[in-house]
Amino acid sequence: MHDTEPDTFVIQSMPEKFSEMLKEIAVDSTPKEIATDDVENDDYYSRVFSQTTRMVTNKGCLDVTGTNIDVIQIIQKG
Repeated sequence: MHDTEPDTFVIQSMPEKFSEMLKEIAVDSTPKEIATDDVENDDYYSRVFSQTTRMVTNKGCLDVTGTNIDVIQIIQKG
C-alpha cells in the first residue's frame, strides 16, 4: 500500500508564505530577509502601558508594490 510518488514538502520562510497568500488576492509583494529593513530596528509596541507584550519575535518583511503600503513587517507576540 505504497503511493507511487513520495511526499514532497517545500520549506518556506514566513515572508515567503505571506507573499504567496497575498498573490492569491492579487497583491504583488517580494519577501525580504530578516533584519534587512529599517522598519525592523524600532520598538514594536509602546513600553508605557504594562499590558503590552515585551516578548516579540521578528519574522521578516515584505516589500509591497502597486499599493499605498510600502513595507509589511511580520511579527509574533508571545
